[in-house]
Amino acid sequence: MSNWLGLSGRTAVVTGAGGGIGKAVAMELSAAGVHCYLLDRSADLVDAAVSEVTQSGGSATGAVCDVTDESAIEKLAKSITKCDILVNAAGLVRPGALADLQTAEWDALLKVNLTGYFLMARAFTPHLVASGNGSMVHIASISSTNPQGSSGAYSVSKAGVVIMSKQLAFELGAKGVRSNTVSPGLVRTPMTEAYYQVGDVAQRRDAAVPIGRVAKPEDIADVVTFLTSDRARYVTGADIVADGGFAQTLMSSVPRPGFGD
Repeated sequence: MSNWLGLSGRTAVVTGAGGGIGKAVAMELSAAGVHCYLLDRSADLVDAAVSEVTQSGGSATGAVCDVTDESAIEKLAKSITKCDILVNAAGLVRPGALADLQTAEWDALLKVNLTGYFLMARAFTPHLVASGNGSMVHIASISSTNPQGSSGAYSVSKAGVVIMSKQLAFELGAKGVRSNTVSPGLVRTPMTEAYYQVGDVAQRRDAAVPIGRVAKPEDIADVVTFLTSDRARYVTGADIVADGGFAQTLMSSVPRPGFGD
């Protein structure tokens, strides 16, 4: 597979790599021969993720980094001599209706989910340009186009990520850098696991997806890995939906007498 993807020998920086989609991306990229810098706020999670990658035969370096810390990001970018791939996968979800949301809650979520992505993209653009074949992939969400109620600024932040990526694709294309987003639907990650421990939520969510199950982080990581590879060399400014068909169920939820049950 690594030969088919053409990724062997490249270097990637992955945020939110301590768990969930970020760690799954690091595992997939490393299996394809990519050396991965694993970034997360938790030193323990970083160490555990690096250990998992190396035990699987991959190559990884860990670094504690808060994507809201501009100076730390700039310092990190200067310490890394090569970066061909940037994957923004750090994320935050906080509940709340917009009409009741405190400004501090709005700011906190946007700083991680949107501003953090921008800071990483800006800091590593010089590396990606120098690569001559740079690729950014940013984790968005189907909630960027289908608003998720009672989730504070989450949908707003993910809509921002999609349009930011499209603008980066336009501005950096002539410099040899591609930028794309992957929009997952329902994914069972450490960030959402608490939901699945309540009653029959897990079974009901599986049943809501046409494919018949909620995504695993690896399902999203596979799409990300493809987008970073030469097999996607003509894909930029795209938003790839990976939701098992969930977003296509909207019209089927509308009562229509005489059509099915």
